[in-house]
Amino acid sequence: MSLRSRAERPADANGDAPYGLVGRAQQLQQITALLGPGTVEGRALLLSGEPGVGKSALLGEVAEVMAATGARVLSAAGVRSEAELAYAGLHQLLFSLSDRYEHLPDPYREALRGALGFGGGPVPDRTLVTDSVLFLLRRAAAERPVLIVVDDLAWLDRASSMVLDYVARRPASDRIGFLAASRTGTGTFFERAGLPEYELPPLDHRAATELLGAHFPELAVRVRDRVLAQAQGNPLVLLELPTALSGPQRGALADLPAALPLSPRLRTLYTPQVSSLPAASRRLLLLLALDGTGDLGVLGTGSADSGTPKALAAAESDGLITVDATNRRVAFRHPLIRAAVIETSTLTERCRSHRSLAEIRAEEPERRAWHLGEATLVPDERVAALLETAGQGLARRGDAAGAVAALTRSAELSPRPEDRGRRLTEAAYLEAHATGELRAAAELLGGARKAAPDLTGSLRTATTAALVLLNSGNGDVETAHRLLVDAVETGTHGYDAGDDTLVEAMHTLFLVCWCGGRADLWDRFETVLRRLKPAPPLSLSACSRTLAEPARTGAAGLKELDSILAGLPDGEDPGRIVHATMATVTPDRLAQVRDVSGHVVREGRRGGPVRQYIRALMNLCLDDFLIGRWEAAGTLADEGLRICEEHRYRFLSWYFHYIQALLAAVHGRFEESRALADRITQWAVPRGVLGAVACAGHARVLASLGEGDYEAAHHHAVAISPAGHLASHVPHAMWACMDLVEAAVHTGRTAEAEVHVRAVRESGIVSFSPRLALLVEGSAALVPLDDQAPERFEQALAVPGVEDWPFDLARIRLAYGEHLRRMRSITEARAQLDAAAQAFERLGARPWADRAAGELRATGRSRTRATRDSVTLTAQELEIAHLAASGLTNKQIGERLHLSPRTVGSHLYQLFPKLQIASRAALRDALAALPQGR
Repeated sequence: MSLRSRAERPADANGDAPYGLVGRAQQLQQITALLGPGTVEGRALLLSGEPGVGKSALLGEVAEVMAATGARVLSAAGVRSEAELAYAGLHQLLFSLSDRYEHLPDPYREALRGALGFGGGPVPDRTLVTDSVLFLLRRAAAERPVLIVVDDLAWLDRASSMVLDYVARRPASDRIGFLAASRTGTGTFFERAGLPEYELPPLDHRAATELLGAHFPELAVRVRDRVLAQAQGNPLVLLELPTALSGPQRGALADLPAALPLSPRLRTLYTPQVSSLPAASRRLLLLLALDGTGDLGVLGTGSADSGTPKALAAAESDGLITVDATNRRVAFRHPLIRAAVIETSTLTERCRSHRSLAEIRAEEPERRAWHLGEATLVPDERVAALLETAGQGLARRGDAAGAVAALTRSAELSPRPEDRGRRLTEAAYLEAHATGELRAAAELLGGARKAAPDLTGSLRTATTAALVLLNSGNGDVETAHRLLVDAVETGTHGYDAGDDTLVEAMHTLFLVCWCGGRADLWDRFETVLRRLKPAPPLSLSACSRTLAEPARTGAAGLKELDSILAGLPDGEDPGRIVHATMATVTPDRLAQVRDVSGHVVREGRRGGPVRQYIRALMNLCLDDFLIGRWEAAGTLADEGLRICEEHRYRFLSWYFHYIQALLAAVHGRFEESRALADRITQWAVPRGVLGAVACAGHARVLASLGEGDYEAAHHHAVAISPAGHLASHVPHAMWACMDLVEAAVHTGRTAEAEVHVRAVRESGIVSFSPRLALLVEGSAALVPLDDQAPERFEQALAVPGVEDWPFDLARIRLAYGEHLRRMRSITEARAQLDAAAQAFERLGARPWADRAAGELRATGRSRTRATRDSVTLTAQELEIAHLAASGLTNKQIGERLHLSPRTVGSHLYQLFPKLQIASRAALRDALAALPQGR
């Protein structure tokens, strides 16, 4: 038997075919370097590792690489059944050289033929066999280097091992390399002493995730994470564990056991050690495995039994567990040992152990309920009620997955259909709102409807159904809106604003209306909102005013927004954070919730509520784009798309495509931007998601402006909102106001530009947001009234906090510089154009940077990069730089200088390119290098 090539290895062997060797590039490089650069240099290496860690796959890959460099690879693998057959391994190894035997000197030829079974004579002396093998290999190595590769060294027969031990220690001049692999901790006939060894580690998390995703793309995220945790980076385990799960279990549509079941192959590897233990040891291990906490206290009921320490010691001496007597903790050597303990037990034994654990955990209601649930095989309302209470407690503490499992088990043990339906509905609600497993939510909801059809109109059912519907392949806003409104209007909640289920349903309805972008959808929402008693929650009220119709009602919601933000600590519930932060979008107050939004994102990355995670990412993405952190915006947009896809929460994917389209537009990738905008529109129009259509239009306007196609820009801008109006319930009508005016001016539609400037001024949006004030004043300055233009441009540049919006500010500076050049105010024009060019270059807004550079050339001066000697910093910039270099955070600097953290960040962002550095870490040296007085 010889090592097969990677292409010949089965896909489930070690995770290599047909996807290649995942996560082993570093090890492959290290091993081939040890064997010799380019060719074998007569070096030896022993590779070790746990079963299934991928030793065979790596050996095969090394063999391919070395063969490609010109080496002759001779391979063999130890076989348990051949371990007693003398020279069986050598027979494998030298088979490809058998045609050379006849050309050896007589003693060597006969020795090899006798040892390998080709002749009828007695087995020759081992020393002669060794000399014969070495002679043969040297002859082969004279033609090209030879690499000997041996897998499963522990099962290689004694005679072959002794010969190869001698060969492996030959001088490098022989050009005979040796590479062998064996399991960690196993003995061999091969003498390992003196030879270098390499322990192959498990795959890291990234590689393990990649391997699992390539072979089992259908795994739900929650199930994938369980497999990753139990496999601990072992490729074989990663590829075997999912095969033991049912289809519903893989999709999180059915509960998973406490320890994932083992496949037949894994049972062969892990259960023999457990089965060979004494019955007392197996009984104690089962208690520990089912408890899952590692607490030795669960064995306390049997502490009086003098056999307990001995039974535990038997498992410890076999290497199955480690015991920390000081802290009274125990740990299984590998999660699969725990799984093997459970698998080798009977149903009766498991039920008995769960009942014992329920008694031991009597003071811990949730654990007690769970163990009682596992020990109960027939419907039992008492146990079901305990599990329901446990699930509610877990949900309050943020353990949504645990809550779903408890509620599902509670439903299974419910004697009455209506209780079963209600509990399944609760589980479905958590799946949709917290875990993000929408397929599982749909399945649970279907079970609830089947058990209790009367529950179909409940708020929990409606909100869950709406989310499932929206994220399905053909769900639409109209249907989701009607489903939610009907459930709210026919509910028994009495419009109590303190009813959490009602408030959550209203927030879901709010999201539907925002995406729908239509006045009639918002009208129904406002009607219901006014009925809430004693008054709508501030988060709902503020959102409805700042997002529904911000041009007309936004200013009225700012006071409510201030109250919300004043009472929003970092550790707040993610749902409440996201509900509140939605109201900060159009007033451009996202900077004030960056920390709490970041908290939600970090929680999401650790398995927190997926729906809130996605929406917090939306906030951070947009804020990063607006403040000019475009690389960060792109990274977060990619993360958002990945999370939406992983959890099949695809309804909000369009928003991250929108951010990508904006970024492509400002970077000058116009075709990419238009393709993304078209993708959004093609998806959104059939589903009635007009809010997404407006966003796609925003990206098209920017792309057309960047390309200099003002006619197309005008077409796309008036599609968002016609000139002279701010379209009803279209927040982007405010954001695109300057775009429309700029396009109108450049296409000769001066009257249209003037009427639009008048409309946005009369709307009062200048008081709604500093950025909107900047855009409105900038729009007014663009209208060609030459005698008033400089004053209007200066008014725009004087808006407080303009530096927070670098792209918008640079566009106005560019327009100002263009105007001044036309008026032949060359010196003043250069100042504005130079500042604009610097900002565009720093941002990476290539089309605008080129336009600014062209305008500068028209003034008779080219844009030049600053040298460190030419750097000039303002007094405030210099002070901020020194404070940042001393290690203070933006918040601490802001408190000292009475600036907002965002303003401090903006100054630093502008300082870095001036100082020709990329991070805070380089500030100290950069400041020290400045000429004195700068």
